[in-house]
Amino acid sequence: MKQYYSSLRKITLTAFLAIYCNSCSANVDRTTEQAKAVAQQQKEPEISYGELIIKEQSDYLMIPVNVKEIYKNEDSILDVSRSYNKNNNLLYNLIFYRKQDGETHLLLDKKAIINNFDLIETKPSGKPPTRVWLYQITDQDTNKDKKLDSQDAVIGYISDLSGKNLQQVTPNNTKIISWVVLPSQNAVFIKVFKESNGDNKFTSADETNFVRVSLEQPNIGKEIIGDAIEQKIKSYIK
Repeated sequence: MKQYYSSLRKITLTAFLAIYCNSCSANVDRTTEQAKAVAQQQKEPEISYGELIIKEQSDYLMIPVNVKEIYKNEDSILDVSRSYNKNNNLLYNLIFYRKQDGETHLLLDKKAIINNFDLIETKPSGKPPTRVWLYQITDQDTNKDKKLDSQDAVIGYISDLSGKNLQQVTPNNTKIISWVVLPSQNAVFIKVFKESNGDNKFTSADETNFVRVSLEQPNIGKEIIGDAIEQKIKSYIK
């Protein structure tokens, strides 16, 4: 009988050890998989640099900073969507390089998408020419979906040719449609969508307006079409 209980204890102990080992193995496997998942989420974006942008009017040349792929983390407000330039790369920032001495700096000090940028040059009569960069930038998660994408606002910014003195020139929660320069006034007129129907999509269903921005002293432009004018227009149509 004593031998029987001894054998039973050995069998029980062996079974317990087998279950314990299997449990430990499963935990290790789960831990390994979790570690792999975390590592994947923290994967560095693949950065590439575009072709040099050289303007004779400027003492600086520019280097586009592109991102080929960003790992999507649903909990991060800093995610971006696949808004790409013609080379299928996201334009993430611009490096400005001074030709004379090699000094370099970045245009942006935050996460953003540069949708477009253009050199504006005016030559007002009797004044030296004005040269600035006009950028169309997405830097606000306006629809609160925790990523920056084509559904968010596109804000106008202006900098000097060195990429410094960056100044916002269109209101928050708007999206640039188009712009035109008026050289005689040394100003740019920018057409925008104003998110007005609550869907955060910036479409033709939203209000449209224009802002005037001085190129000599850039600042957020004042809307041209005021409420009083708009109400008059609506009353005539009715």
